[in-house]
Amino acid sequence: MEKHAVITGGGTGVGAEIARHLAEAGVKVTVAGRRREPLDLVASANSRIKAVTADITDEVSVAQMFEKAVEVNGLVNIVIANAGAAESAPFGKIDRGSFQRMLDINLTGTFLTFQKGLEHLKGQEYGRLIAIASTAGLRGYSYVSHYAAAKHGVVGMVRSLALELASKPITVNAVCPGFTETPMLQRSIENIMQKTGMNEEQARAALYKDNPQQRFIQPDEVAATVAWLISDGARSVTGQSISVSGGETQ
Repeated sequence: MEKHAVITGGGTGVGAEIARHLAEAGVKVTVAGRRREPLDLVASANSRIKAVTADITDEVSVAQMFEKAVEVNGLVNIVIANAGAAESAPFGKIDRGSFQRMLDINLTGTFLTFQKGLEHLKGQEYGRLIAIASTAGLRGYSYVSHYAAAKHGVVGMVRSLALELASKPITVNAVCPGFTETPMLQRSIENIMQKTGMNEEQARAALYKDNPQQRFIQPDEVAATVAWLISDGARSVTGQSISVSGGETQ
């Protein structure tokens, strides 16, 4: 059976790594995001990867994203809601705008991606819905209450939708990485350095201190987990929030 995965936020970081990993395994991939340049760069690495632009916070744009994906790569049967963003601030200083942005990008974006994607999966004999969430969806972290709230929402949605679809050949899961070596993480490190006066080594250690392995997760580890979830061997795995965190969450 031919597999075609649509990956949001596929131009950089974890999304780009998942795209490359799946394409090398023979999966057709459509990467989506707001900026065309990084998407085209990812697509240039493998002929199985195509690029489309989309805004995951806009319902019409998400619907068009799937229509374009079908045009360039055929029937969609794997949906990977990877796009996300993080902001940090003390709880008392989180304004409504920042709170809403975290919900719009991380939670509503995943909701729209799953809802519009599911329309393409229905009636097929195979389907996968995968959210790239975070350990912030499984536990709390200081100074990111709004981000953690959104990611907890993603985990709850995954668990509920998995039950709705359990009688169908469609699984729904979340992959929850700990702090992962990506451009977004580097921005967090730079923010810590600016606000605290720490050097880079100290700032990095402050972020991975809760990981028993004392290191950052690598994007290829997340991609390998996704590759397993789309395999036939994971057909009974649904409604799960798989922590890829070096033992941080148990």
